[in-house]
Amino acid sequence: MKKAGIVGLPNSGKSTLFNALTNQNVPAEKYPFCTIEPNVGILVVEDERLTRLAQMEGSKDQIHPFFHIIDIAGLVKGASRGEGLGNQFLDHISKVDMIFHVVRCFKIDDVSHPMGSVDPARDIEIVEIELILKDLETVNKRIEKIAKQARTGEESARFELHFLERLKAHLESGKPARILSRNEQEQAILDSLFLLSEKPVIYVANVDEWGLGQGLDKIVEKMARERSSESITVNAQVESEARELSPEEARELLLAYGFDTNLKKRFLEHIKRALKLICFLTATKNEARSWLVPEGITAYEAAGLIHSDIQKGFIKAEVIPFEQILQFSSFKEAREAGAVKSHGKDYVIREGDVVHFLFHA
Repeated sequence: MKKAGIVGLPNSGKSTLFNALTNQNVPAEKYPFCTIEPNVGILVVEDERLTRLAQMEGSKDQIHPFFHIIDIAGLVKGASRGEGLGNQFLDHISKVDMIFHVVRCFKIDDVSHPMGSVDPARDIEIVEIELILKDLETVNKRIEKIAKQARTGEESARFELHFLERLKAHLESGKPARILSRNEQEQAILDSLFLLSEKPVIYVANVDEWGLGQGLDKIVEKMARERSSESITVNAQVESEARELSPEEARELLLAYGFDTNLKKRFLEHIKRALKLICFLTATKNEARSWLVPEGITAYEAAGLIHSDIQKGFIKAEVIPFEQILQFSSFKEAREAGAVKSHGKDYVIREGDVVHFLFHA
């Protein structure tokens, strides 16, 4: 299962957001480094399609899409040199697949800011520069190693050295690795480096009414676009408070602040786009499930995710888009009406496919 790390400067609201996303209650104090060891939680998002499918098929249980979320300690300037909890921070980032970069866009007098003032543009650059500096260290080490091979005339080593030098210049200009142009061969080199600034990033503008009035969320949005990334605006404190209310009261509170979409669903949609994921659905009498899987996955590969025996004995995949199954009372009725299509191992699963696997036991 892939993981997303929540990062940012101390007191930017990371742990408060983590609580809102995972329904946990980890400490979210008003002082830096409240989080030292990362908190780990599960973001579970209700898939309305699954609820409907489970009703149609009479499924006893439902398993909705879920994703691992890691709340990582706050970073400070100089983290790449070990300042604050820098070494731990950077190590924890290296173990996640994508980053939610929480940017402080709120002003609360009794919640100190490590830089003394609220400035989202500066704060974004502080975090990014630390990641880039760590990546430069990684690239320089690789250059030292590959340069010796390149001097012997090895063609692949010369190609890699040329690319690494271009990558180094890109990083030294203050730009993250993820926006560097590359071909397929260069992408393979990047993948082998495991660079921090290569990871997909979603920028999270954590606002209050003051921050919205100052247009701080628009600054975050603009900087995200410049980095070929997306941004999302939240009021983590209000979202956390809404957890204690009834669904009707929570919706009323969020609407009052201008947030009319389910927070978890918004985050899952960003995760799916950033990591190129889709959801397909399965349903039996015992269990209905929405599976979060990579785009381009084949029916054979999807069968293996469900159970190795299904993959081993794979015969075919019966598939119908969710929108079409709504025209029938059940998967069985849809099959009898000829609306369900049969596919072999190489069929590429699509978003919203309802799939039933036939296999030799």
